[in-house]
Amino acid sequence: MKLSTLFEDFTGSEKSAGIILIISTIFSLIIANSVIGHPYIAFWHSIFFNKPIEFWINDGLMTVFFLLVGLEIEREIYIGELSNIKKSLLPLFATIGGMIIPALIHYSFNKGTNTQNGFAIPTATDIAFSLAVLSIIGKRVPVQLKIFLTALAIIDDVGAILVIALFYSDKFSFLYFSLAMGVFACLLILNRLKVHALLVYLLPGIVMWFFMHRSGIHPTITGILLAFAIPFGKGDPKSISYILQHRLHVPVAFFILPLFALVNTAFLIPSDAINELSSPNSYGIIFGLLIGKPLGIFLFSFIGIAIGFCVLPEGLKKRHLFWTGLLAGIGFTMSIFITLLAFNNHELINSSKIAIIIGSVLSALIGYIGLHFTIKTTAEKPEFRTIK
Repeated sequence: MKLSTLFEDFTGSEKSAGIILIISTIFSLIIANSVIGHPYIAFWHSIFFNKPIEFWINDGLMTVFFLLVGLEIEREIYIGELSNIKKSLLPLFATIGGMIIPALIHYSFNKGTNTQNGFAIPTATDIAFSLAVLSIIGKRVPVQLKIFLTALAIIDDVGAILVIALFYSDKFSFLYFSLAMGVFACLLILNRLKVHALLVYLLPGIVMWFFMHRSGIHPTITGILLAFAIPFGKGDPKSISYILQHRLHVPVAFFILPLFALVNTAFLIPSDAINELSSPNSYGIIFGLLIGKPLGIFLFSFIGIAIGFCVLPEGLKKRHLFWTGLLAGIGFTMSIFITLLAFNNHELINSSKIAIIIGSVLSALIGYIGLHFTIKTTAEKPEFRTIK
């Protein structure tokens, strides 16, 4: 099966981004806990245009990341894997299970405590990291498995965006939200009028970001809205949606995501970190990512296939779904992002980040080992066929 050039570009850049993210994370943790740790950490909290640098990265540059995600979601809906109902239902079922089960696991550990609000932390999947680990296995990985994991992670992002909008927005201002929606409505009208100048969408998009920020809803949602306002056309290389998505790959993969990793892993690991890992919140995060993700993805996929709503793609077996579910347990970027919205206490945020890193690393290692041997075994069997 031949993939589209844009899909190859997308997965290729995400795999490279995953490697850069790993390096950035390790580097930042080492520097933050070295003799120059204090000035390094203080740098990210220094003020720039009346806001900490951390704010401009997490709330500003990450909007561009969500814009790229939104453009990819739009492409998948119109001409990609999500354009076919039968094909889209399997990753949809998998995503629902991969969000509900981890959330329930975290909630069961933290119900009635001050960390209950972190229930969504283990529900997220990091596209960059998960595809990077999958790429290490090599060319033996079935193309359909890459597509399944990518589609799952994309739908997961949609779910995460909805969760952020519904549960992690405070001090809501109806006035500013109405202004933001007014800008969005104007952009949709320009879309219908077939206006194809990028600046006509990007400049009002900045205004919409400001209004959304003032409304109390996290401003990164603006990236998704803007993506769907930009004309998709036929999705060919002449489409401004295609052009923008193509241009955003490199800055997002090699600048924005590494910066996000640097700023959000710039913290001191406390001497009692092991004790912190025995907290209900840490248990909920680690077990949610490591157990909840693969269990939810496998069970809901199995149910969808069993009742006839979903079809297992050619070249895949049901056991592939479980090990791929472990790779989906690499939460990192989105899990840390949700952590910043869920908690205000810095010690709690840092202990959550440690739990996220541990849960993600364990998920990556076990998922890699499982897929490595599973794909090797199935590849050697000539009778390998589609499971209906």
